[in-house]
Amino acid sequence: MEISLLKERLGLYERLMRLDKPIGTLLLLWPTLWALWLSSGGKPDWTVVIIFMIGTLLMRSAGCVINDCADRDFDKHVKRTQDRPVTSGKVTLKEAFALFIALLLCSLALVLPLRNLLVIELAFVAVFLAISYPLTKRFFALPQAYLGIAFGFGIPMSYAAHLHHLPLEAWWLLGINIFWSLAYDTEYAMVDRDDDLRIGIKTSAITFGRFDVVAVMFCYAAMLSLFVGLGWRYGMGPAFYLGLSAAAAISIYHWRLIRERERENCFKAFMHNNWYGGAIFAGIAADYLLR
Repeated sequence: MEISLLKERLGLYERLMRLDKPIGTLLLLWPTLWALWLSSGGKPDWTVVIIFMIGTLLMRSAGCVINDCADRDFDKHVKRTQDRPVTSGKVTLKEAFALFIALLLCSLALVLPLRNLLVIELAFVAVFLAISYPLTKRFFALPQAYLGIAFGFGIPMSYAAHLHHLPLEAWWLLGINIFWSLAYDTEYAMVDRDDDLRIGIKTSAITFGRFDVVAVMFCYAAMLSLFVGLGWRYGMGPAFYLGLSAAAAISIYHWRLIRERERENCFKAFMHNNWYGGAIFAGIAADYLLR
């Protein structure tokens, strides 16, 4: 009986951390990998890569936990989220906070061996972003832009880990990620727009209104344009631009999915962004391999 209860609790914690839904971790991972490869000229320190990959999983999990704590009252009114562990009462707030702190401590323990003060300082900024993001949905018209900073903060940390300083390119790439986050998380917000309007949460899908599809496509276009400029700055070759071309084709596919604003297709487009980020990384990695 005790073993079955333990399995049940672990299953609830797994759901709370969204380990059963890896898309969020992947959306954090791709920008981090872009930055690790670009900041190292295609020759990343593999210890840093492993640390950042594990850290991405831990910080995404921590973000999900604190998000569910902050949104527990709102989630009760949204069909897709009303059965989440904290909202449903299956996991107490005390348990959730304890799990959140444990995940943060594990994340901090990961970066300490790097002995890089700038990385450690940025790690504390990343924690602040994770904690504060859920609150932006109460007052900020475009919380997805703030999410882009939070989800992309592995970018400056990656540059700091390799270069011990933050060049212009680090912030350039973070700006790119903000546009990407606005694109894919607006697709996600389009799924819950009716519920969010009813409960008073602010999202980019609500802010953009009838221009939501145009805004998503503009963000994809802005992101790719900025990437072209960054590629020119780094002297990237054909493989890099082939990756961007693949991403552009994927964004057109997303337009076909979201243009009618059907919930299932909008969610499908959101999930498909894993391939978008992966295509860009493949172009970056291949370009360096071919040199």
